Amino acid sequence: MDPFSNPFSPGAGAPPPELVGRGSILQEAAILLGRIKRKRPEKSMLLTGLRGVGKTVLLNEIEHKAREEGYRTIFIEAHEGKSLGALIAPHLWKLLFELDRMAGLGNKVKRGLSVLRSFISALKITVNDVTIGLDIEPERGAADSGDLEIDLPNLFVALGEAAEERKNYIAIFIDEIQYFNQKELGALIMAMHKMQQRQLPLVLLGAGLPTLLGLAGDSKSYAERLFNFPDIGALSESDAAKALNDPAKAAGIIFESVALAEIYRLTKGYPYFLQEWGYQSWNHALKSPITIEFVQNATQTVIQRLDKNFFRVRFDRLVPSEKNFLRAMAELGPGSHRTGNIADILNSKISSLAPVRAKLIKKGMIYSPAHGELAFTVPLFNEFMIRAIPNFI
Repeated sequence: MDPFSNPFSPGAGAPPPELVGRGSILQEAAILLGRIKRKRPEKSMLLTGLRGVGKTVLLNEIEHKAREEGYRTIFIEAHEGKSLGALIAPHLWKLLFELDRMAGLGNKVKRGLSVLRSFISALKITVNDVTIGLDIEPERGAADSGDLEIDLPNLFVALGEAAEERKNYIAIFIDEIQYFNQKELGALIMAMHKMQQRQLPLVLLGAGLPTLLGLAGDSKSYAERLFNFPDIGALSESDAAKALNDPAKAAGIIFESVALAEIYRLTKGYPYFLQEWGYQSWNHALKSPITIEFVQNATQTVIQRLDKNFFRVRFDRLVPSEKNFLRAMAELGPGSHRTGNIADILNSKISSLAPVRAKLIKKGMIYSPAHGELAFTVPLFNEFMIRAIPNFI
């Protein structure tokens, strides 16, 4: 069939042709945005879930809805090696200048720029190796202590007051939020605590791995009272079928029911994998309907693509001891596993594995769904590890 008409879109954060099974999350976000506009208190949102469940897609969709509602938005992606302050300051600088250009009296926006200037100076933030904001006088004693947990809440208050003065609303979106260290995450939580206390028009919507809930709780015990933590999981079989069927039907193509069942068996309902199998099944099909034979013919291509583009990029960041740890987990099969069982396979003591375990959690490869248990953050990674290291025992 015509590959140029293929409706499926595998890719990190790429919007699927049909966003299904996420209606309750989108409705929760709509209520949050609507209540903040009406100066009603509401918890911000931190989406949690494994890789490939569509957290970034959801954040992008919510940002689009926020803009439709008149919000000014900031979207950043956290990553290892760059601080929260360095990531967010340039976006806040641009936003405050946009507010400053709006007609109207008042000095809250100009104060916001001065407070941001103090924040930048205190943390010695640079963009492209050039310090920004040198032409704005800092406000002494505001967000200039150099302590992020003191300065960021003060900065957010100034930003929220500036938005309120201009009758604007701000939504800050942060993806991969689990990469922030404990102090940075604590500063964000404290800043949002100030927003809720003062009912300022600034809301935070973030996304991260399942470790995020524990990290937030460890950072500030009151985090659960400030945020909702929707768990984004795999799609149900009916929703997975709809995610494949509806785009295909719109292009005049149908899937046989057994073909849909086979794709669900292979993907376990994870959206990223559904797009991969849908994409390749379409390209391998000679005509409509797409049968189970076409799906089976496409599967080897899908696995090769996933191994090269989705799994391998994570595998290549690992040192040998980490690869051995994950291969031992894979030997135990899918799901979560006791640390003691992993140690038994590696013929090691649990205590000796603690440093490797900690590094893998920090790298976002595994998480602890329950005390003493570990699971992969990447769906189907156990199958990849067996393919990557077939001769393990």
